[in-house]
Amino acid sequence: MDIFVQQIINGLVLGSMYALVALGYTMVYGIISLINFAHGEVLMVGAMVSWTVITFLQDSGLPGWALLLLSLVAAIIVCSILNFTIEKIAYRPLRNAPRLAPLITAMGMSLLLQTLAMIIWKPNPKPFPSVIPMEVFFLWEDGPVITLTQILILVTTVTVLGLLLWLVNRTKLGRAMRATAENPRVASLMGVRPDHIISATFVIGATLAALAGIMWAANYGTVQHSMGFLPGLKAFTAAVFGGIGNLTGAMVGGVLLGLIEALGGGYLGELTGGVFGSHYVEIFAFLVLILVLTLRPSGLMGERVADRA
Repeated sequence: MDIFVQQIINGLVLGSMYALVALGYTMVYGIISLINFAHGEVLMVGAMVSWTVITFLQDSGLPGWALLLLSLVAAIIVCSILNFTIEKIAYRPLRNAPRLAPLITAMGMSLLLQTLAMIIWKPNPKPFPSVIPMEVFFLWEDGPVITLTQILILVTTVTVLGLLLWLVNRTKLGRAMRATAENPRVASLMGVRPDHIISATFVIGATLAALAGIMWAANYGTVQHSMGFLPGLKAFTAAVFGGIGNLTGAMVGGVLLGLIEALGGGYLGELTGGVFGSHYVEIFAFLVLILVLTLRPSGLMGERVADRA
């Protein structure tokens, strides 16, 4: 029972980070039907910028929460500018091109960002400074544990999802986003500027990716130039799993994928005597993707993409 509950906690934390990245994927796809495969690299840039700021200010005497907050602000600003630039330079000129063109461009942008990060920050992994107190809480005596970092990740993810749903469903920007998704030409006649709305969507996605990148770095304690590739790929799987274009579906898909990986990796190692275990958890994400695309291509909660007139 202790092992099961511990794996559930680990899966919820992992799934929360997948969900934040998946939300960025699904927002962009919902508006312009584009899979931004460079999104995982935006996560990586957020983590690397955070590492740079914290390392630079570590001897300033500021408390850990202040260092983390400053690094988060810096990461959000850099990632927002980066994603805004990517959309304007790489994706906007191809908006009316065949779908294969922006897809290949997104893959190329992913490799470009990885290479630039390797040049700027060097290829060797770097330890992420421990700015959050290493407090461990037992759910019961000698039972499963959860750290303060994991609690913050769970609380932040739920809060962000609530704010995002409020933004999309209750604000003027959200209405403009939904109008642009349905028919950008008609939306422009009603006073909406589709280019501005699409850029704003990329900025919101970058904010989520930067936040997820810092969470990932704080939880695993290391950063490097290639750290965004697998989380980005798995978050895309989570978005498809839940129903791409569906915000709630992306959240549910991320959490479920995290639980599947944690439980699968934990119990597979036990059942096979350690032959298969944590080193093989990556296979579960892609097995889920194959099953979902085969049995329910629209995802668990349905694909919500507007039919353009």
